[in-house]
Amino acid sequence: MPAKSMELQHTIRLIRELDKEIDEIEAAIKSILNEMAPPILTIPGISYRMGAMILAEVGDFSRFDSPDKLLAYAGLSPSTYESGKLKATGTYAHMEKRGSRYLRYALFNAAKYVCIWEPSFAAYLAKKRAEGKHYNVAVSHAAKKLVRVIFALQTSGKAFHPA
Repeated sequence: MPAKSMELQHTIRLIRELDKEIDEIEAAIKSILNEMAPPILTIPGISYRMGAMILAEVGDFSRFDSPDKLLAYAGLSPSTYESGKLKATGTYAHMEKRGSRYLRYALFNAAKYVCIWEPSFAAYLAKKRAEGKHYNVAVSHAAKKLVRVIFALQTSGKAFHPA
């Protein structure tokens, strides 16, 4: 059918144009990050895209006194559950999910890749899995460790060196 063929050709042209724009934007992001030379890019498994997402969402690291405050901002800190006089310790310790969902997404996905490329993170993930934790829970623990590493690198300005 000629109408469907024309629509398909138009859609293909549109996709190609969008691909070109995406390539231009990614090249600009890479150029900006190369000028900044952030230490976060020295962590194996963190690419320009994830590094840019994390840096953009956090902004200035000096706003945070400690990595725990950055964890809370990302929504990765455990929530507390108190009912009257009863305090549950660890029973209801779920992630808060209150902070920046984009930062939480970037950190969680970056942690997956860091666990693949960095042996100490891979060992940490394996340890959490051996403790019987679900894969996503173990990755969230790795993401918390990653936040502490990123905070230390960004505030000190030093490159990542494996332990």
